[in-house]
Amino acid sequence: MSPDLRRLVTEQFEPGEAARFWVELDLNESLRFAPGLLVATDRRLLGIANHSATPVSLPWSDIGSVAAKEHGALGSLEVRAANGQTHVWRYTIGKAAAIHKLTQQIEKLRQGIDDAEEADDSELEADLPLPAVTQSFARLLRFTKPHAKMMLLGFVLTLLGSFFAVVPMPLLGEVMDKVLMPFALATYAKPDDLLNERSSVVKPIADAAIIQAERLRAIPTAKWYLLAFTGAVLLSWLIGWARTFVLAWISERVAADLRNQTYAHLQRLSLEFFGGKRTGDLISRIDTDTDRICYFIAVHLTDFASDIVMLLLIGAYVLCQDVWLGLATLVPLPLIGWLVHGVRMKLRFGFMAGSRAWAEMTNVLADTIPGIRVVKAFAQEQREIDRFKARNDQVFKTNNHVNKLWSAFSPLLVLLSDMGLLLIWMVGVWQVLGHHLTVGVLSASVYLITKFYGRLEALSRIVEPTQRAANSTHRIFEILDRVPSIADPPHPIRLGRATGAVEFRDVQFRYGTRPILRGVNLQIRSGEMIGLVGPSGAGKTTLINLVCRFHDVAEGAVLIDGHDVRQLALEDYRRNIGIVLQEPFLFYGTIAENIAYGRPNATREQILAAAKAARAHEFILRQPDGYDSFVGERGMSLSGGERQRISIARALLIDPAILILDEATSSVDTETEREIQLALENLTRGRTTIAIAHRLSTLRRADRLVVLEQGRVTEIGRHDDLLARNGTYARLHKAQLDMAHGEVSEGS
Repeated sequence: MSPDLRRLVTEQFEPGEAARFWVELDLNESLRFAPGLLVATDRRLLGIANHSATPVSLPWSDIGSVAAKEHGALGSLEVRAANGQTHVWRYTIGKAAAIHKLTQQIEKLRQGIDDAEEADDSELEADLPLPAVTQSFARLLRFTKPHAKMMLLGFVLTLLGSFFAVVPMPLLGEVMDKVLMPFALATYAKPDDLLNERSSVVKPIADAAIIQAERLRAIPTAKWYLLAFTGAVLLSWLIGWARTFVLAWISERVAADLRNQTYAHLQRLSLEFFGGKRTGDLISRIDTDTDRICYFIAVHLTDFASDIVMLLLIGAYVLCQDVWLGLATLVPLPLIGWLVHGVRMKLRFGFMAGSRAWAEMTNVLADTIPGIRVVKAFAQEQREIDRFKARNDQVFKTNNHVNKLWSAFSPLLVLLSDMGLLLIWMVGVWQVLGHHLTVGVLSASVYLITKFYGRLEALSRIVEPTQRAANSTHRIFEILDRVPSIADPPHPIRLGRATGAVEFRDVQFRYGTRPILRGVNLQIRSGEMIGLVGPSGAGKTTLINLVCRFHDVAEGAVLIDGHDVRQLALEDYRRNIGIVLQEPFLFYGTIAENIAYGRPNATREQILAAAKAARAHEFILRQPDGYDSFVGERGMSLSGGERQRISIARALLIDPAILILDEATSSVDTETEREIQLALENLTRGRTTIAIAHRLSTLRRADRLVVLEQGRVTEIGRHDDLLARNGTYARLHKAQLDMAHGEVSEGS
């Protein structure tokens, strides 16, 4: 945090005033990078946009509303004072989690809830998805808490497996020192005799009886050592199998929990989050990144834990046998550690670039496969092939850059290990010749040290998968750290079944800094049908989005049955709303499953009744398997009118109190429109309906028509009354009639 900014703000503190939360900003009002600061104290909110600006001071009693909003990579915190003045602070998306936490704390402090704990921006942003390896994995550990017993079992098995993997080599050293060497000294040529021998074959000097006696003496001892060796090897194998199974189970369970929580959190995020994201990137995070984390835990982390324990055991054994040999073993370690530290940062950025490149390639697939009909219709196959090739080449380039670095790093580690072994042989031979070490202990030690360096090399190789997994963890927590801008209030009101009365009270709404709705006031009675009319961009869709609470108002309120929708339990409230969109979306599955999507436990009789009311029953029966026919992805096997009638049946089945119709008949032919209109008559009967339609003729049944222009309600009335006024509605109606007459003339 900038000390100058902090000083400027703290100079504004009153006697006894204490800071509660500090958040550092990174943009100014002109959306240029510049430091800023927001401080929530026990008395007020203090904010400064740059070093030269005068700090803004807003006592808690003077604050009317606080809202944090993100649009793509930018965000804004809007604080409206009681006198109507609005203060806005800008930030990039990296500050979003800290800003949303700050808004939550502001609400607490406004309500008089003060936990008397000061936190600065570093604490608030400690939960942000920083790419540091230790922080990423520390956060990942909380997903292992429900499986603590299995984790403990895996740790114990790792200790035992490493112990029994090291034990056999000292046993073979004992066989050499206590069996083979005494037998050779007693029955074969002495060392002085060997110097005079030109043959490389060592000849026995004892007679057969002595040799047989020595052999009989050595065999029982060797047998017990070899049996112990065999037992240790078998135990090591069994424990290794059990450890691998346990840790693999844990990794799969953690990855599954991570996928579940990430997907569940995605479902709770507001629509504005998805507006700034690519589908392929989100799929890649839940699919590829969680799979990479799973593989890291199951394979690399398991091996890492085993290698660490084995290194400690081998190091302890060698040091106990001979201090000089142990010190020689440790000589290459500082250089290896320095190399690992140096390459780690470069690998981290390389893997981050690789993940971004992979997500971009996945985005191309997510765009073109669902839109293959458009691609072919405009003969753009080669363009999409070239686009995919460019993204794929970028994946190759970023991964190749990492591979170049790794290909130079890995052989260097092998060279250091070989040089270390040479040093150990030199020290070992010197110690044996000085009678400080036996040949058996040296042989066992050299074998274990070889294994030590092998494990050390394996540990260095974990840098690559660790950085990949850490980057994947970072991408997952980028999602989990996002706070829904539309969420349940602390103490929500349970609405139950609504009557359907809707009121817009001085509603204002902005997309970023662009005003969309400007002081809309409108009351809709229960059971009334309202038609929203106006030119494109007038705010019609925004109005129904506010009713559905896909967005929240910037100012004013939307009330349902007299309750502000922001005070209602979100899921409970939305069960009262049915939506029929201009482009109906059907899921891959059967027709019956799509109709029953909003009410999964509906009976077949209820599904049929909804389909008949939506005038969909007849064409459904013409399908190969009737209601059990698969509609294909996004319902592509059905026509637009058929998909629309299924979506109407879906809305009918949940029996909503409030119905939203968003251009429900704009993209179908006249005959299909007639069928849909008949279905809509059944759907709108007895419920509050808000309909948008460019074809004004479809709104003649509406009780009232509401004309919107530039975010304001300019006319309200019935069809005939509005025509008589000769205003905006009459102008739109005349333009449509002229267009229709022109089309008829051209057709004739």
